[in-house]
Amino acid sequence: MDCTFSSELGNFNFRVGAIIVNGRKILMARNPNDKREYYYSVGGRVMFGETLTDAVIRELKEETGIDCEIDRLACIHENFFEVDGVPYHEISVFFTLRENEALLQIKNGHLTDHGPQGEYLEWIDLDHCDGLTIYPQFFRTVDFGKEKDVRHFVTRE
Repeated sequence: MDCTFSSELGNFNFRVGAIIVNGRKILMARNPNDKREYYYSVGGRVMFGETLTDAVIRELKEETGIDCEIDRLACIHENFFEVDGVPYHEISVFFTLRENEALLQIKNGHLTDHGPQGEYLEWIDLDHCDGLTIYPQFFRTVDFGKEKDVRHFVTRE
């Protein structure tokens, strides 16, 4: 069971994400069936009783097919947004990964095993991504390859 719930006030999500970079490119997921047309971090919801590291390793295996190792906790993101008029409160915990040559070999269009039908992975060049909607937005500006502190972000849309 995912750590998510709905209430009369809105929806809550507890999720993990992986920061997968190759230079200034970052591996992101996208669902072409979603009318909102945006890219989002590789990862997903934490399951009840699951540690954060176990959750991100599981999500990585589901979405890439590759066994990965965690490098470090990189950031915590509190995100408040609306979808179709429904308020969301989301807490995401992001991790960087140890070097993994198999991840770097993923080709654009790589289909994920789980998640929405048609969901695929794509390398986004952060220096040439104007016009693309990317979540979380701080992926555009923070270089997690150089940043060593755990960062905390709050986004209210």
